[in-house]
Amino acid sequence: MSPTSKNAPKTVPPPPLKKGDKGGFVRLKNPPKPPFAKGGKSLKKHSLVIVESPTKQRTIEKFLGKGYTIMATFGHIRDLPSRSIGVDESKDFDPQYVILPKAKKVIPSLKSAVKEADNVYLATDFDREGEAIAWHVADVLKVLPENMFRITFHEITPEAIQEALAHPRQIDMALVQSQQARRILDRLVGYKLSPLLWAKVRKGLSAGRVQSVALRLLVEREGEIGAFKSQAYWTITAELQKDKQSPFEASLTEIDGVKLDQTAVLKLFSDDYRVTTTTLTEEPAVESLVERLKKAAYRVAKVVQKEARRSPLPPFMTATLQQDASRRLGFSAVKTMVIAQQLYEGVDLGSAGSVGLITYMRTDSLNIGATAQREARQYIKSRYGDSFLPESPRVYKTKSKSAQEAHEAIRPTSVGRTPESVKSALSSDQSRLYDLIWRRFVASQMTDAVFDTVAVDVEARIPDDPKVYGFRANGRTIKLWGYLKVYAEADEKEEKAEGQKLPLLKEKDPLNLVKLESESHKTEPPPRYNEASLIKMLERHGIGRPSTYAPILQTIVGRGYVRDENRRLFPSDLGIHVTELLKGHFPGIVDLNFTARIEERLDEIAQGETAWPGVIHEFYAPFMKDLEKAQTAITTKPFEPKESGELCEKCGSPMLIRESRFGRYLSCKGYPNCKNKVSLDSKGNKILPEVTDKTCENCGKPLVKRFGRRGPFLACSGYPDCKTTYSVDKEGNMIMRPPPQMTDKKCEKCSKPMLLRIGKRGPFLTCSGFPRCRNLKKAA
Repeated sequence: MSPTSKNAPKTVPPPPLKKGDKGGFVRLKNPPKPPFAKGGKSLKKHSLVIVESPTKQRTIEKFLGKGYTIMATFGHIRDLPSRSIGVDESKDFDPQYVILPKAKKVIPSLKSAVKEADNVYLATDFDREGEAIAWHVADVLKVLPENMFRITFHEITPEAIQEALAHPRQIDMALVQSQQARRILDRLVGYKLSPLLWAKVRKGLSAGRVQSVALRLLVEREGEIGAFKSQAYWTITAELQKDKQSPFEASLTEIDGVKLDQTAVLKLFSDDYRVTTTTLTEEPAVESLVERLKKAAYRVAKVVQKEARRSPLPPFMTATLQQDASRRLGFSAVKTMVIAQQLYEGVDLGSAGSVGLITYMRTDSLNIGATAQREARQYIKSRYGDSFLPESPRVYKTKSKSAQEAHEAIRPTSVGRTPESVKSALSSDQSRLYDLIWRRFVASQMTDAVFDTVAVDVEARIPDDPKVYGFRANGRTIKLWGYLKVYAEADEKEEKAEGQKLPLLKEKDPLNLVKLESESHKTEPPPRYNEASLIKMLERHGIGRPSTYAPILQTIVGRGYVRDENRRLFPSDLGIHVTELLKGHFPGIVDLNFTARIEERLDEIAQGETAWPGVIHEFYAPFMKDLEKAQTAITTKPFEPKESGELCEKCGSPMLIRESRFGRYLSCKGYPNCKNKVSLDSKGNKILPEVTDKTCENCGKPLVKRFGRRGPFLACSGYPDCKTTYSVDKEGNMIMRPPPQMTDKKCEKCSKPMLLRIGKRGPFLTCSGFPRCRNLKKAA
């Protein structure tokens, strides 16, 4: 049932229709009055606060005293059905929601709590999905409008919770309808397009509205890499010295005033790609020039000294957090968001209890609250001094038109909680991500880094040659560290804070040639996407929103359309096949501008500027026409794995080249009767087990080095009779861990003894009832 249908419950009345050409919905002008008297004391006896997760529940319980009950829904309680489309196309796409199986266990207790409460506060997350959850909860639990209040907060701290309780509002139906429209659009595409792929490509496939565009970005890039023609070119570098001072390097940049560098701009599917070369393209001519330059006289022609500034980056929003966590920590987008959710909802800090360490992590805003800015400035002043503090607080504005500036950027809830002070309470991954967020925010409020830069032009003159050969040397030293004092450790390795240090030089200074070398290069094709660069491209084109980036990546990898090899994303043969089919028959689905326009229309719904059924109609009519044509127009054969030309050494059947999200492999055509398979590397070569000089401690047989989903490991050659395995470190050395030890502690879930184990992240406790009981926790 839709929140705008005629039969919608009267629990949370929809906003009134706005008359006019556009139609649509607007927010109610008068928010509900908070049930508080002066001083913030409740006028009612008992209040119920409903959140999504038990972690969030435990954190908020600590802040609110008597008179409040906090309960969790454990996520969504209602959604579209899993085994049917659940959308009535004849009634303006009215959704037919059903209670989720897991929610049936918590709804009775929630309903009982609602009956006993004088006020019900819906404290779900501060985004469209959270607003939709709040509406579903209010509808299912039949909360009376006069007793229902919606509260939101950017951070889970005592001050933020009290501020939210003092300023409640009604459910924002525009946000609910925008989320609903997105859900219905994705459901329509999935349920209408997937059967076509089953029939024309392969059973079990699925297609999505936004994921198909992300997949096309990867497929187009793969084609651009294949079509790229590499070009050879050379550079010449001189090592020069003034008197007996330290030598420095200078590169040949021009001959008789003509620049050697040249740049070509390639128009790619998603952006432009610049290829820089030099005019030195013939090796014999280059070597001849090097020999002649060795006889040249060198002197300083010009010295230019300047002061350069480098400003700090803004604090994180969702996309930039995922990008930096991928580049610097090696985290996937999904892993980043899972850990960020943990830091947001609360971490047990011992005597301080459960504390939310960061603000809400799904945001496209760069806004920073005045209180947080003041705290950051006070910390910077006391820790680093006045010279690191700008005259006024730094203000950042996002370039995204759809950004919600009422939201905040991702930051620590308190700068005083330094990464070092909370490290002992966090897991290794939590600590690393918190450190990244903390440093980025503090640095964003500090002064510029200031550099002294020197550019030295050197001229070389060859005897009996009228031409002047120009070399350039650049140097840079830090004058003022500024924000780099905090963020230098997180800088990219290639972005070194300082360049080469040049000796004190002046015009006409003669220089001695120490060494002269030429180096060959080849132009590189456009780089393959990794998670960070793909998210950046999606963000640049306005595809998806903060809450969707991680699920997009998870979906295209999980469904076998893409494989991740050494943190680079490769489209599989199946992914390429499906994309080419969609390009030919559903151009709108995989068009960047069309998909971005849909996102803009969803934003218009969220802003109350248009009605959601109209947006669905705009998309659905042309989509169904394309679908009808495709049913008869697609005549390609179903997708089948390619034969490798090799025979199975176990049964003699042909070996097929297959792909999974973990990479390519050879698999016997006789499967499931024969389950022989061999992994392949990125070049298609077989990865065969390597016999080592180590033996199995259980059966004495030799150990072999194998490659699995998580990399190399050692396994007994007696498999499957002996299933002993060992982990290996980065150097390939076997990691020996002690056997588990029985403790006197009891499992709080099943009362069986807990075992002390040693993992790659240190000691931990796990239940001896595994696998029936999977309870585990950090060892104290």
